[in-house]
Amino acid sequence: MLRYLALGDSYTIGEGVPAAGRWPMQLAARLRHEGAPLGDPEIIATTGWTTDELWTAMDGASFSPPYDLVSLLIGVNNQYRGRSADEYRDEFRRLLERAIELADGRPSRAVVLSIPDWGVTPFAHGSGRDLARIANELDVYNALAHDETQRAGSYWVDITPVSRSHPGLLADDGLHPSAEQYTLWANEAFPVVRQLLK
Repeated sequence: MLRYLALGDSYTIGEGVPAAGRWPMQLAARLRHEGAPLGDPEIIATTGWTTDELWTAMDGASFSPPYDLVSLLIGVNNQYRGRSADEYRDEFRRLLERAIELADGRPSRAVVLSIPDWGVTPFAHGSGRDLARIANELDVYNALAHDETQRAGSYWVDITPVSRSHPGLLADDGLHPSAEQYTLWANEAFPVVRQLLK
C-alpha cells in the first residue's frame, strides 16, 4: 500500500467537516477507486497554523518515511496575521524541502496546493477587512510558493480560482470549505497525483 502524508492547516484537517470529507481523504479514496493502492493520509495539520507552527509541530511528530506522496497546503494564517511575504517564502521553502526529504528525496512525489481566497467568504465580508487587499496578498503568497515549487521540481495545483468561483460552498462557520468544495479541490489534484504515482 502506497503511503501518503498531508501537511497543512485548517484546510487540510478539514475544519467543520467529517473526516471523510477532508480533501486528502477524498483524494485518496478516489485514487483507490481508480486502482491506485494509496492508503488514507497521515495528516499533520491544525486549524490556525502558520508556516513556523507547522514546522514546530513536525519537529514533535513521529514520521515513518519514506512516503510515496506528500502534500503541502500552508500560508493562509501567515497572511491573516499580516506576516511578510519574504518571511513566508523562506519558511515555505524550508517546509517544501522537508516534505521532499520525507518523500525519500523525490521532488516529484511532493504536491503543493495554492492557498484559497478566504476573502470571498461571508466571514470575511463581515470582518470589516479590505477584501481586495486579502486577494492581492494571497496572490503574492501563491506566486512565491509557485516559484519555489517549480524551483524544487515538485508539482503545483492551483485551487485558488476554485475557491473564488464557489464562495458559497462552505461549512457552517461561513469561513471554511464544505466537503463539496473539498471535492472540487480533490478533483484538481487528482490528475496530477495519478500521474506522479505511476
